[in-house]
Amino acid sequence: MKWLIPLADLDFGEKEIKAVTDVLRAKWLTMGQVTQNFERRFADYLGVKHAVAVANCTVALHLANVVLDIGPGAEVILPSLSFVATANAVLHTGATPSFADITSLENLNISPRAIEQRINQHTRAVTVMHYGGYPCAMVEITKIARQHNLAVIEDAAHAPGASINGKMIGTFGDVGCFSFFSNKNLATGEGGMIVTDRDDLAEKLRVMRSHGMTTLTWDRHRGHSHSYDVVDLGYNYRIDEMRSALGLVQLEKLAQNNERRRELAAEYRRLLADVPGLLVPFNKHPGRSACHLFPILLDSEINRRSFIEGMRDQGIQTSIHYPPIHQFSYYQERFGDGTGTLPMTEAVGFREVTLPLYPGMTVQDVKRVVDALRLVIDKDLEVCTKSF
Repeated sequence: MKWLIPLADLDFGEKEIKAVTDVLRAKWLTMGQVTQNFERRFADYLGVKHAVAVANCTVALHLANVVLDIGPGAEVILPSLSFVATANAVLHTGATPSFADITSLENLNISPRAIEQRINQHTRAVTVMHYGGYPCAMVEITKIARQHNLAVIEDAAHAPGASINGKMIGTFGDVGCFSFFSNKNLATGEGGMIVTDRDDLAEKLRVMRSHGMTTLTWDRHRGHSHSYDVVDLGYNYRIDEMRSALGLVQLEKLAQNNERRRELAAEYRRLLADVPGLLVPFNKHPGRSACHLFPILLDSEINRRSFIEGMRDQGIQTSIHYPPIHQFSYYQERFGDGTGTLPMTEAVGFREVTLPLYPGMTVQDVKRVVDALRLVIDKDLEVCTKSF
């Protein structure tokens, strides 16, 4: 379908094309100097000691759990209102996810109070996910974690460039994990990054992402080594030079594009302020958001499916972020029916709709989305009124 306004769009141009063709002409495609440059610049951007590029954010989350010695018998507290990879990464270590509720319908991030309530003798870590690019309450959460000797993993897939109290998101925890998927603020198609200030974790991450080997093919190509040892049961989680080249260009655009997202989000909030039948979360949220998503919550009497179809008929693409993980069939079959245990999360899972947001949008595009939304909601509320 040809959308009048899609949910997301890439900010790609001649610089990205040149960056990739330069790699192709150099004929070194696997992880090498371009990746090392990307890692260094990403670390500098965040003000963190180490950045380790990987194939995607899912493997970043998995490696984060692995190097923090999360395994069988351990539990990791995390949100159910997230992409399923946040929890799958825990399961792949043999550990168990322990789902905590969100803060409120206005703040869709994991609740510090709910985290405290989930801690037990099996808890080894807390994973937060900065929903939509809006920072979690990291000062409070890291304080709780320190009090209970727990590791902290930041799923910062939505939040490159976000900050709170002047500190960049992804740098509060032991490890921060970023996504460069096609719809993200910094997009390379696939790809991800793990960041940390801990030297011991950085060393493990670099070894584990490439088969547990002590040297890389790039090292041997440069004559720095003629062989290697395998010191752990590692993985093939490497990124490639083409994606790293794209990442370098996208990183240059990130601050400007995030600022544009903030301007568009502010315009959405202004135009939606008097629209009946919905709630706009994260109003006056503390910190500086990356504004990856623009979520709204429909009133319970509005049929979400008919709303999404109505927006589609107007040429506006929308989405849902997210169906709660604990209500997926696999998780219910494995851990039982947890419906009712996370009331705020489940309410959002039932009512949330994501509106289009990307740097290439114009203020007029935002107005078109809101005009379409008003039309669809007015029809739904009219039907709802007539049914009584």
